[in-house]
Amino acid sequence: MQAADGVGRDILPRSRKTRGVLAVLALAGSGRVLRTRLTGLLWSRRGNDQARASLRQSVHELQRALGPNASALLLANRNHLSLAQDRIWVDASVLANATANAPQGLELFRRSLLDDLVNLDPAFDRWIADERLRMMQGARSVAEQLLTTNRDVQGQISAAERLLAIDPVHEGAWRALIRAHMDQSDRAAARTALERCTSTFCSAGLMPPDDMASLFDSLLHERLPAISSLQRNEAPRGIRLVVQVPRALDIGEPDCRLAGLAEEITVAVSQFRWIFCATGVSESATDTAEVAKARTWQRHDFDYLLDSTVQRSENRLRIITRLLDVHDGGQVVWAHRFDRPANDALTLQDEIAGEMAAQIDPVLLLREGERLVSRRMGEPSAYVLVHRAIPAIYRLEPSSFQAAGEMLGQAVAVEPGHAPAHAWWAYWHLLAVGQGWAKDPVAATLRAGELAERAVMLDPCDARALALVGHVRGFLHKRPEEACALHERALSLNANLPLAWCFSGFAHSYLGHHEEAIRRITRAQRLSPHDPHAFFFDMALMMPHFLRGDFEQAMVAGRRAIELNPSCSSTYKGYLATLGHLGLQQEAARLLGRLLILEPEFSVRSAIERSPMMRSVDLALYADGLRRAGLPED
Repeated sequence: MQAADGVGRDILPRSRKTRGVLAVLALAGSGRVLRTRLTGLLWSRRGNDQARASLRQSVHELQRALGPNASALLLANRNHLSLAQDRIWVDASVLANATANAPQGLELFRRSLLDDLVNLDPAFDRWIADERLRMMQGARSVAEQLLTTNRDVQGQISAAERLLAIDPVHEGAWRALIRAHMDQSDRAAARTALERCTSTFCSAGLMPPDDMASLFDSLLHERLPAISSLQRNEAPRGIRLVVQVPRALDIGEPDCRLAGLAEEITVAVSQFRWIFCATGVSESATDTAEVAKARTWQRHDFDYLLDSTVQRSENRLRIITRLLDVHDGGQVVWAHRFDRPANDALTLQDEIAGEMAAQIDPVLLLREGERLVSRRMGEPSAYVLVHRAIPAIYRLEPSSFQAAGEMLGQAVAVEPGHAPAHAWWAYWHLLAVGQGWAKDPVAATLRAGELAERAVMLDPCDARALALVGHVRGFLHKRPEEACALHERALSLNANLPLAWCFSGFAHSYLGHHEEAIRRITRAQRLSPHDPHAFFFDMALMMPHFLRGDFEQAMVAGRRAIELNPSCSSTYKGYLATLGHLGLQQEAARLLGRLLILEPEFSVRSAIERSPMMRSVDLALYADGLRRAGLPED
C-alpha cells in the first residue's frame, strides 16, 4: 500500500491498523463507511468499547498523516467516515472504471492487493479476499471483451497476454495466444506459450486442458528450422541445446547413473526459459524407448551440444564437461571439471546439474548476444534486440550501454508482450541510476518500476524477470520486503539462477540481515564462480561485510570487484566507505578521484538519498565512512 500527497510526500500512516482503515475508505468509493463496519473488520475480537477507542486512535493518526488538508480529505461524523473522492486518486477506482473502449486502467491490476495488510484480523482478511475477487472478475471481464473484439494477430497476442496477467489459468486466453502465434508461423513462440501454459497449470495444482497437451505433443515432433535457414525477417526466440548422456571412461560404470545425470542436467538447464533443452542418447543404448526418443530428437536442429565424460577413482568422481557450438564446427565455448566425493549419487547429480546450468546460462547469453550483433537482418525481433543488448549491459561501458538502452526500448516497441524485454529494460534503468548516468533519475526510477511490473504481469513464471524486477523494487523503490518475496518466487522457479541469489542477498542486506545476505551471495558465487557478473557478486558481498563491521573482508571483496570491472561506480562507493573506516587516507584519495570521474556529482548527501538501507545504524555507518574518506557533503 502506498499513499502520497500532491507533491509526492509519503503520507502513509505507520500503524498497519490505520492503513487498514485508509484502505477500506479508499475502496469504498463515494460511499460512507459505518464506524461499526470498520471496528468489525479490524477489531473483530475486541469488545465494543475497546474497538471504538482503537478506531478513534486510528482516526487521529490518519488525520496527522494527512497533514494540513486532513479536514477536507477525511470526512467524519459520529457514525460514518469517508474520503472526499473529488480530492483523491485511487488506482483501484481507475481499474474499476476500465472498459473495453477505455482499457488503460487494466495496467493497474495487481493480483497481490494489500499483501502488506494480510493477517491484521480474520474479518479483514476475508474483506481483502472479497475485494481481490471483485477486482479480478471486473478486470477479467474487460480483458475478455478486448480479446473477443481484437481481430489482428498481434492485437490478439497482446490481449491474450493482458488477460493471462489477470487470470493465469484462463483456458481461452491460452488457446488464443497459441493460435495467434501459430497464425504468424512462429512455432517457437507457440511452443514457449504451451510450456508456459503447462507450467502455470501445474504450479496451480491443475491439469492442463487435454487439447493443449495434444497440441504440445504435435509441436514437439515438428522439425524446427535451423538458424542458418531463417529468412531475413525471421529470428530465433531461444537456443536449442542437447545434453548427451555422459560417457564412462571406467569399465563397469552403471549406465542408469549416467542417464540419471543427463536427465538432471536437462531439467536444471530447462529452468532457464530461453533454452530449449533435450536429453540425447548414449552410444551403447539398446533400449527401445531410448532409441525411439533419440530418433525423435534427430529430426531437430540444435545449436549447442553438452558433452561429458565420467571417471571414478576410489571414492572420487571426476566429470569433465564441454559445451560445443554446433554451428561453428563444434568449437568448445565452455568447459569445466567437477571433482566430487562419490558417496550420495542423487545429491551428486543434483549439485553438478545445478552448477552446470548456472554456468552455461551466462556463457550462452553472451555468446548469443555476440552472434546476433554480427548477424545482419531486416527487422530484428524483441528476442534479437534483447540479446544484442545484454553484452553491453554486462560491460557497463557508457557509449555501448546507451546503445543497449535504445535497443531495449525498440524491443518493447516491437513486441509489447515480450516479458524479458521489459525486465532487462527495467534493469537497464536501474543501472543508469546507480551509475549516475540517468539524465533524470526520478523519471528513470519511475520508468524502471513501470517496466518491472509490466514484466511480471506478462510472465509471472520467468525467474530471471522476477529477479530483475525484485532488484528494481528493492534498490530503486526502497521496498526490500517486496523484493525478497519476488526473489523467493524466482528461486522457487529456478534455484540455479545465480543472479537471483545475488539480488536476494542485496535485499536482505538492505533489511539488515547481513549474515543471510552473505550466505545468499556466496551461494551465487559457488554456483557460477567465473560468471560474467562476478564483479557484481563481489560488489554485493562487500556491503554486508562492511555493514557488519568486517572491514577487512569488505576491502578484499571490493578490491576484487574493481579489478574485474573498473567501470562499476557502485563498487567504489562501498569500498571508499570501507577505506574511510580503516583510516587508509592515501588509497581513499586515489579511489575518490576515480569515483568522481565516473560520477562527478556524487556526494554524501546523494549517497544517503539514494541508499535503500532500511536501518538508520547501517546508513549512518555508510555515510560516516564516506565522510572519513573525504567525499564532499554536498
